[in-house]
Amino acid sequence: MAFEIEHKYLVTNDCYKNLATAKFHIFQGYLCREPERTVRVRIKTDRAYITVKGKNEGAKRLEFEYEIPKEDALKMLEICQSPILEKVRYNVPYEGKLWEVDEFLGSKKGLTLAEIELESEGESYSKPGFIGENVTGNPKYYNSNL
Repeated sequence: MAFEIEHKYLVTNDCYKNLATAKFHIFQGYLCREPERTVRVRIKTDRAYITVKGKNEGAKRLEFEYEIPKEDALKMLEICQSPILEKVRYNVPYEGKLWEVDEFLGSKKGLTLAEIELESEGESYSKPGFIGENVTGNPKYYNSNL
C-alpha cells in the first residue's frame, strides 16, 4: 500500500525562491472532495496526473498517483468541482530533504504553503528560515478545501 506522510506549514517570507532548484506551474481540480477520499487531477507544467487520497489520519494517509495524458487531464479539469486551483510550486532542497513550496494564484493569491514528505511519522528534520506555523491536519489548509 502507498502511504503519504507529510507536514504542512505556512510560509513567512519568500527566501525560498533563492534556494529553489526547480519551479513548476500547476493547475489542479477535484473530481471528489469527500473527507474520506479525494480524487485530484493535476497538470504540472507539461505532465499530468490523477491522484486518489484516503482520509487524513494526522500526517498520514493513503495515496495513489498515476501519470495520465495531458489531453485527458485538460478534459477532466472541465468536469472538476470549482474552483480549479492555480499555483507555482518551488522545489527547495534543505538539509537532505525536499520542501515543496506552493505559491497560490487567482482567488487564493497571497497564500503560500510549504510541505515536506517524510519516511516515517516520527522522523525528525530541520526547518528552513521561511517556515512558519505548522498547519498539518488543519482542514482549512487542505488543497481540496481551498
